[in-house]
Amino acid sequence: MTQEPVSFTLQGRVIRAGQATGIALVSPAPIGFLGGVDPDTGIIIEPNHPLHGERITGRVLVFPTGKGSTVGSYTILRLAAAGQAPAAMIARESEAIVAVGAIIGDIPMVDQIDVGLIQSGDRVRVDGAQVTVERGPA
Repeated sequence: MTQEPVSFTLQGRVIRAGQATGIALVSPAPIGFLGGVDPDTGIIIEPNHPLHGERITGRVLVFPTGKGSTVGSYTILRLAAAGQAPAAMIARESEAIVAVGAIIGDIPMVDQIDVGLIQSGDRVRVDGAQVTVERGPA
């Protein structure tokens, strides 16, 4: 049985305008960037996090919300400066820490998206407020 490709579009709220395409990495749990993501490698290092050991670099990072210290914004900037940032970020609900990080790190970001509709491995394009998801054979 061959899986048919699926493509759909979602509309969100722009946090940081921009365009990016990449493979989705979906977290079922909030992400704390300070102490949760290594800014030099882009690897999630938070113990017991569902994505522990995964690399966010160049991926479209999809997560419910951020958590943690305001220094998380600086960690996102450090990821960008080191070339280890995600291509884009999509959240159910952005909070100030992640929003500021996306803005100062120049990382396209959209929130108010039903992140449960996106799966790790989907091909995702962010273009302003529009998120296009493609799943299945290319």
